[in-house]
Amino acid sequence: MTCRTSIFDGMDVGVLRARLVTLQQAYLDLMAGGKIVSVSYTQGDGARSVTYSQANIADLTQAILALQTQIDQLSGLRINRRAPMRPVF
Repeated sequence: MTCRTSIFDGMDVGVLRARLVTLQQAYLDLMAGGKIVSVSYTQGDGARSVTYSQANIADLTQAILALQTQIDQLSGLRINRRAPMRPVF
C-alpha cells in the first residue's frame, strides 16, 4: 500500500512550480490592493477557477506553504526543522 503524504503527490514538479508562481502573484495582488483575485488553470479533467479575497488570505497562504513544502520534498531539499531539545544537567 502506498502512503500519501500530500494532496499534491503524483504531480510534476514543473507543474507545481508554475502553480506556486500563480498563487504567489495572487497573494501579492491581494496585499497590494486588497481586491478580489481570481486564479484559473486547466487540468486534464477541465478548467478550474478559484477566487480569493482579503477575507480568506490565510487559505491562500496555506496553499502557498503546502506547495513550497511539496516542491522541496520532490526536489530532495531538507526542510529546516528545529532539532529536539535535549536537557543538559
